[in-house]
This record gives sequence, C-alpha cells and structure tokens, in this order.
Amino acid sequence: MAVKIRLKRIGAKKAPFYRVVVADARSPRDGRFVDEIGTYNSLTNPAKISIDEEKALTWLKSGAQPSDTVRDLLRQTGILKKFHELKYQK
Repeated sequence: MAVKIRLKRIGAKKAPFYRVVVADARSPRDGRFVDEIGTYNSLTNPAKISIDEEKALTWLKSGAQPSDTVRDLLRQTGILKKFHELKYQK
C-alpha cells in the first residue's frame, strides 16, 4: 500500500483550513485517512503550522511520501531536517 502525507481541506468556502493526514495514495483528497498528524492555517499572517513531530517522523521512517506542499511545511518546521539527520546518522 502506497502511503502519502498530504493535506485534507476542511473549512468554509473561501476560508480554507487544512489537516495534515497520512492516507492511502488511492483515496480521494478529502476521503479516508490512516492518521492525522497536524493542521495548517494559510489565512493567518504568518501561516500557522502545527505538526506532531513524533508522528511525522514515524511515518517518514515507515516510507510515507509527503506531497510537495507538505514537504515544504515539514521543511519550515524543521522536521524534514531531523528526518535526514536520523536517516544518515547510521
């Protein structure tokens, strides 16, 4: 099963709010997901990003592939840097 870390849109029309979820790559954008690891609010200035670091690192170690947007969010929060340090530490 190919697993992706991606955004799930919730919120009203013209007021987007996103959850960062781990889902099967075949399921639709707002469909079933395996785990919720955080939230992203693009309307605030600066954008509010809240991601559970432990869950994100666990899923990345398990082979989950982040989408382009989620990869940028992980980079901004420093989680991607920690993942690469753990990966190449061995």
